[in-house]
Amino acid sequence: MALKVDVRPRVKASLLWGLVGLFAFLVALQGYELATGYRYALTVKFGVALAVGVGATGLAYLAEGKLFG
Repeated sequence: MALKVDVRPRVKASLLWGLVGLFAFLVALQGYELATGYRYALTVKFGVALAVGVGATGLAYLAEGKLFG
Protein backbone atom coordinates (compact mmCIF):
# COMPACT_ATOMS: atom_id res chain seq x y z
CA MET A 1 0.00 0.00 0.00
CA ALA A 2 1.53 3.29 -1.13
CA LEU A 3 1.41 6.37 1.04
CA LYS A 4 -0.40 9.20 -0.74
CA VAL A 5 0.46 12.70 0.41
CA ASP A 6 -1.12 15.71 -1.24
CA VAL A 7 1.27 18.64 -1.32
CA ARG A 8 0.34 22.00 -2.79
CA PRO A 9 2.39 22.90 -5.87
CA ARG A 10 3.79 26.04 -4.19
CA VAL A 11 5.08 24.00 -1.24
CA LYS A 12 6.52 21.30 -3.50
CA ALA A 13 8.31 23.88 -5.65
CA SER A 14 9.79 25.64 -2.63
CA LEU A 15 11.03 22.33 -1.16
CA LEU A 16 12.69 21.46 -4.45
CA TRP A 17 14.37 24.88 -4.58
CA GLY A 18 15.59 24.25 -1.04
CA LEU A 19 17.21 21.00 -2.17
CA VAL A 20 18.79 22.80 -5.13
CA GLY A 21 20.23 25.41 -2.76
CA LEU A 22 21.51 22.78 -0.35
CA PHE A 23 23.28 20.76 -3.04
CA ALA A 24 24.62 23.88 -4.79
CA PHE A 25 26.21 24.97 -1.52
CA LEU A 26 27.81 21.56 -0.99
CA VAL A 27 29.20 21.54 -4.54
CA ALA A 28 30.60 25.05 -4.15
CA LEU A 29 32.14 24.14 -0.79
CA GLN A 30 33.75 21.03 -2.24
CA GLY A 31 35.20 23.10 -5.07
CA TYR A 32 36.58 25.58 -2.55
CA GLU A 33 38.13 22.78 -0.51
CA LEU A 34 39.73 21.24 -3.59
CA ALA A 35 41.09 24.61 -4.75
CA THR A 36 42.52 25.72 -1.41
CA GLY A 37 43.33 22.46 0.35
CA TYR A 38 41.53 23.63 3.50
CA ARG A 39 39.07 21.13 4.98
CA TYR A 40 36.02 21.97 7.09
CA ALA A 41 34.61 19.62 9.70
CA LEU A 42 31.77 17.41 8.49
CA THR A 43 29.39 18.84 11.08
CA VAL A 44 30.11 22.38 9.90
CA LYS A 45 29.53 21.43 6.27
CA PHE A 46 26.18 19.81 6.88
CA GLY A 47 25.06 22.32 9.48
CA VAL A 48 25.59 25.24 7.13
CA ALA A 49 24.16 23.26 4.20
CA LEU A 50 21.02 22.60 6.24
CA ALA A 51 20.72 26.30 7.07
CA VAL A 52 21.16 27.21 3.40
CA GLY A 53 18.52 24.65 2.40
CA VAL A 54 16.01 25.92 4.95
CA GLY A 55 16.71 29.52 3.96
CA ALA A 56 16.33 28.76 0.25
CA THR A 57 13.08 26.92 0.93
CA GLY A 58 11.64 29.82 2.91
CA LEU A 59 12.78 32.44 0.42
CA ALA A 60 11.40 30.45 -2.51
CA TYR A 61 8.05 30.09 -0.76
CA LEU A 62 7.84 33.80 0.04
CA ALA A 63 9.13 34.95 -3.34
CA GLU A 64 6.63 32.83 -5.25
CA GLY A 65 3.82 34.36 -3.24
CA LYS A 66 5.06 37.89 -3.98
CA LEU A 67 5.91 37.34 -7.64
CA PHE A 68 3.06 35.11 -8.78
CA GLY A 69 0.47 35.44 -6.01
